[in-house]
Amino acid sequence: MLTTSFKPTTGLLALTLLFGAGAQADGMIPDTSVVIVYEAEGEAAVSVTNTDSQLALLHVTLEDIPEDKEPLLVVTPPLSRVEASKSQLVRFILQSQQPLLTQRLKRAIFEGMPQGRPATEAGHARVGVTVRQNLPVIIHPKGLALNRTPWTHLTWSQHGSTLQVRNDSPYVVRLAQELRLLPGDGKAMLPRTYVLPGETLSVPATGGPASKVRLQPATVYGFAVAAYEAPLT
Repeated sequence: MLTTSFKPTTGLLALTLLFGAGAQADGMIPDTSVVIVYEAEGEAAVSVTNTDSQLALLHVTLEDIPEDKEPLLVVTPPLSRVEASKSQLVRFILQSQQPLLTQRLKRAIFEGMPQGRPATEAGHARVGVTVRQNLPVIIHPKGLALNRTPWTHLTWSQHGSTLQVRNDSPYVVRLAQELRLLPGDGKAMLPRTYVLPGETLSVPATGGPASKVRLQPATVYGFAVAAYEAPLT
């Protein structure tokens, strides 16, 4: 079985076309590029459409990010039959025992498994293809105001050849990994496309002393916005 996974990678293209490729392929297509679960509501629902021409099984799983292993959600139904061109509603239910203080980040994987394919003829090989949609899940605390520009809360500093970014805000910040140090042609690369609340990341930087860092932020839905320049301390 060959599995094709549409998962954001590095760079601006991954941010601007977060799931554009998946939307053009047959398979199970969610109606959103990110699942947002509001603590005040206790759950979120996503409609997933079977764009294939045949009946398929929809398998939905939750995946922790390496930095946050706490089980906070359950998904229902985890497995369902979806007819061609029909949709299935999938619910993400919050199971946190304590009030949330910051946004939390998880991932949801939607995988379609085609059913009822004709039998393979003798002497012929067939490669089965499933299309997986790997979406971020953001859990938003009760009482926390929405913030459309959370990257403005990041604090950047340079210590010799090391660039440091600190997120003292309660928001998950999404951005491209590539950074530019200004003035000049200094560069740095973040280890991933998000900075979690309360987190500090340190990475090597080139180009010598700088006064600003240029980053490519993304909205909560993963779409790139205009480049942003932050002062270096």
